[in-house]
Amino acid sequence: MNLIELFVQGISYTHTQNSAYALLLSTVKTNRKLPIIIGAFEAQSIALAMEKDLVASRPLTHDLFKNFAESFSINVEKVIIHKLIDGVFYANVVCESFERQVILDARTSDAIALALRFKAPIFTYAHILEKAGITLDETEFMEDENESIDEINKEIDDILDNLSNKSTNPYANYSIEQLNELIEKAILDENYDEAAKIQEVINQKK
Repeated sequence: MNLIELFVQGISYTHTQNSAYALLLSTVKTNRKLPIIIGAFEAQSIALAMEKDLVASRPLTHDLFKNFAESFSINVEKVIIHKLIDGVFYANVVCESFERQVILDARTSDAIALALRFKAPIFTYAHILEKAGITLDETEFMEDENESIDEINKEIDDILDNLSNKSTNPYANYSIEQLNELIEKAILDENYDEAAKIQEVINQKK
């Protein structure tokens, strides 16, 4: 399958989920966009990587990863968003060190934050764009087009809400208190896959 290159178009706050943001990726050759729900911390990290004039007072987690990797001659070659299941995107970080290539599984938001820091290209496949992509005007994220931004944000919200409704995460309707109890039990039982699902919902509710 041929890879389609993407670039980060911008980040928009989404009103459908608390403390959630829409990361908008755009194809290089078309006007097709790929919206991805990310948390506030990841949004901040990506925004800092996009703005050269903004520097965190202390290294963020992704900055630490980059410093650590470079200290051991590890480079991020590219990021591939390779799968979409129940509204959740899956990504691989392709690394290279001393002519050895290693592929690491990563959350898409983390993978993109690293790609920006390493100036590595971001790719996905056509079937993912067909399933979750949208087409928007080129006026989005322009500060002097408030009316257009409102319309675009509403469309992004609708898309993200639709993606969220497709999720089969059984913990979506639990309260924070219930989720905290469940995640503690899952960790005690060493059921880390289940703990990850619960943590995902906790992050969305914060």
